[in-house]
Amino acid sequence: MEVGFFFWPYNRALVENLADRADRCGYDMIGIADTRKEAVCVGFKGGMVAQKSKLSRSLAGLIAGVVCIAAEFTAPVTAAKLTPVRAAYIPVVSWLPAWVAKEKGIFEANGLDVTLSVTQNLSVLPATLGRQFDFAPSTPPDLIKAVLAGIDVVAVAGQGIETKDNPSTHLIVRKDSAITGMQDLKGKVIAAPTLGAIIHVSVLHGLKKNGIDPNSIRAVEVPFPNMPDQLKAGNVDAVEALEPFAGQLLAAGNRSLGDPLLSVSDEVLYTFWISESKWATDNHAVIEAWIASLNQAKQFMDANPEEARAILAKYTKLPEAVVQKIPFVTYRFSLDPRDFAVWVNVLKDLGQITRSVDENSLVVKLK
Repeated sequence: MEVGFFFWPYNRALVENLADRADRCGYDMIGIADTRKEAVCVGFKGGMVAQKSKLSRSLAGLIAGVVCIAAEFTAPVTAAKLTPVRAAYIPVVSWLPAWVAKEKGIFEANGLDVTLSVTQNLSVLPATLGRQFDFAPSTPPDLIKAVLAGIDVVAVAGQGIETKDNPSTHLIVRKDSAITGMQDLKGKVIAAPTLGAIIHVSVLHGLKKNGIDPNSIRAVEVPFPNMPDQLKAGNVDAVEALEPFAGQLLAAGNRSLGDPLLSVSDEVLYTFWISESKWATDNHAVIEAWIASLNQAKQFMDANPEEARAILAKYTKLPEAVVQKIPFVTYRFSLDPRDFAVWVNVLKDLGQITRSVDENSLVVKLK
């Protein structure tokens, strides 16, 4: 008989999840005690069987020992067998749940030994999967274009969705600008982080939707941190901004023409995780553990927003005052192939792709 014992900030949902996963982890019994010495839970295959509160670590260990003796346990306690996982991330708030899962030991509790590596450019990541990374962040245009270019990748877990109630991107003009809407952008210069990226694709779609020829504007690539100065100097007429930069621009008195992503749909898939297709097919259990970890991290964020913001500051390296004002993304970790169909149509309408792609082929089919 094998036993696993984990010290963890107590969360009943997490305890029940781990108990349900005892078979997968290879343990006959698991025990969990929180680091504040306030709780212990002992579980066997099939679920949680005992729960006490106000117990110290030593007493928690004693309980586990007594249970083992009663079961004629003679083997030594063993550590969980963790699966190595390599993941890339972009240092913006969209990817906060993965950072929380790493910092709070949630990945480990779900059997994953995750190494996170920072990167700056989403568009180059599909080609790294199966070699350098197992999971990488992506957006619908990046995935669709990669697949049509022959790169064998697939979406495996959701991340962020854009909604009217919680926008994270803005098309921003100066406070004294004569531009009041998309119809006024004809002939103007717009700063974009990357010309092929999701925000700029959405701006072009919004222009066409409003009867403006997308080719009538001039787009220039400008890094997010440089956009405020370029806008203030008058070098550009509008900027495609993402939080926290959008919030800073608006706080300075500049005006938003709206959220360009919402020109696509009232609620639209924005960010998600991708993997190499064969790896995804062979590693359903790892993907399920990854999704479970993200969900549990979101629960932790909801219950501990200040601690989540401390983790956000660590990974983004932004000042505390800035971090406190960044709105959290609307997170959804499930995926629906229909989320991609709208983006296929947008890209075709803009002439950025010439062939269609079956949206069902873009999402891994978990058992």
